[in-house]
Amino acid sequence: MVKNFLGSVITQVDQIIQNAIELGVSDIHVEPYEKKLRLRYRIDGILQEVASLQVSQKEAFVSRIKIMAELDIAEKRRPQDGRIKIRSKKGQEIDIRVSILPTHYGEKVVMRILDKSHLDLSLEALGFEDRVLSDFKKGIRNPYGMILVTGPTGSGKTTTLYAALNELNTSEVNITTIENPIEYNLEGINQTQVHEDIGLNFAHVLRSILRQDPNIIMVGEIRDKETAEIAIRSALTGHLVFSTLHTNDASSAISRLVDMGVEPFLVASSIRLVMAQRLVRKICKECITEYNPDPIMVRDLGIDGEATRFYKGKGCEKCNDTGFKGRTALIELLVFDDEITEKVMEQANAGELKSLAIKNGMQTLRETGIRKIKEGITTVEEIYRETVL
Repeated sequence: MVKNFLGSVITQVDQIIQNAIELGVSDIHVEPYEKKLRLRYRIDGILQEVASLQVSQKEAFVSRIKIMAELDIAEKRRPQDGRIKIRSKKGQEIDIRVSILPTHYGEKVVMRILDKSHLDLSLEALGFEDRVLSDFKKGIRNPYGMILVTGPTGSGKTTTLYAALNELNTSEVNITTIENPIEYNLEGINQTQVHEDIGLNFAHVLRSILRQDPNIIMVGEIRDKETAEIAIRSALTGHLVFSTLHTNDASSAISRLVDMGVEPFLVASSIRLVMAQRLVRKICKECITEYNPDPIMVRDLGIDGEATRFYKGKGCEKCNDTGFKGRTALIELLVFDDEITEKVMEQANAGELKSLAIKNGMQTLRETGIRKIKEGITTVEEIYRETVL
């Protein structure tokens, strides 16, 4: 997928951005090295090298992006963050979040493309299975309590929270969010940007929001004990609170909060459900074909290789010869019932909570992935890479 970007630096930057928009790229990486300037696109969660630009152009290239993002072109020693607003060739307004980081050979640029035209804020579009979708919708209809979404960076947590808020967004409720940064502007929802440099952090904004008569609050991320305790106490005093944590699975979120210093009885009393998620690539429908995957992977996943048909994409023009087109979510939903609540009160560890949840019907991330393999939605390699035993 190597492209030639010709002309002046201004033309090259425009070509790179417009080409990325057309391909459905989520992030553009421009990386300086000793003898080259590497350009990579992240498509469906995977980075792909696109071109090597002339290393002599690296300063002009970064300066052009800084100008577009209204950043300081003279500052080369500190990280900088900004935004660019442009229109695609189809006339759609595109937001681009820019991050610049000094490295050994110059400044690295990452541009995250936020294309509202491709944003589907419906829970049905996220790839939830029917039972999980029903349980999740029931959970977010609680009048108060906490809903947590966990997973690594880039796993779609914010999109899931936006979809949940969109489901609840009516003129009868006051919804307020605290984000860092605000990725998409949502009609009818009050969104607040965190500014750490002036002391406006999650905990500070959350205290102020509680004086704004909210019904529903979204805290972009719980990072510390102070934010966690305020959010949990908000959930216990009549507010529905959504937030995210960086944990590997749903049950680990409980241990993470307790490790932060939150009392187990507060965790048990406030949380309604925890959802862990990952995004995996979907097989391209235009070039799907049957194949024989690595038998060791099949064995490790616990799949009966003799009784299962496996599929992958051969690669075609529609999927840029990758064999994949689009992504779907793997979901692990831990619903707090009386047994789980009691175990949390007893300070059970993450393994014990997970075992009990599975016994009560929770499907793990890996089990969800195996189901998607058998349905011909994704490949063995994708599930093996994104889930753990």
